[in-house]
Amino acid sequence: MVRLTILNGKKAGTEWVARRFPVRIGRSSACDLRLEEDGVWDQHLELSFDPEQGFILTVQPDALASVGGQSIQRTSLRNGDIIEIGALQMHFALSPTRHRSLRIREALTWIALAALCLGQIALIYWLAQ
Repeated sequence: MVRLTILNGKKAGTEWVARRFPVRIGRSSACDLRLEEDGVWDQHLELSFDPEQGFILTVQPDALASVGGQSIQRTSLRNGDIIEIGALQMHFALSPTRHRSLRIREALTWIALAALCLGQIALIYWLAQ
């Protein structure tokens, strides 16, 4: 998942998580992330995912946007990039991963090792007689 953090403007400090792609960003109510700041068009950007290229940011024709201070029309995003749309700045980041608990697997592994050791001891005792 991708997390966009609004750095300035009316929604400063707001974090928005993208769960499906493509994501449309703009002023329109049809957009997934709605931003009503100066310089933001109705459908300003589209964020998509390509398994080969990663996360792709595409700016709509005639709209202006920059990533890392450089004006762009289409670019691959990296973790930590700053996206500027008009007067608005957003921080692009990958959401932290959730780790699953491995306690059950670990316990089963230790039980299997203990059973193996006990089996070997029993085999040695049986062969020694």
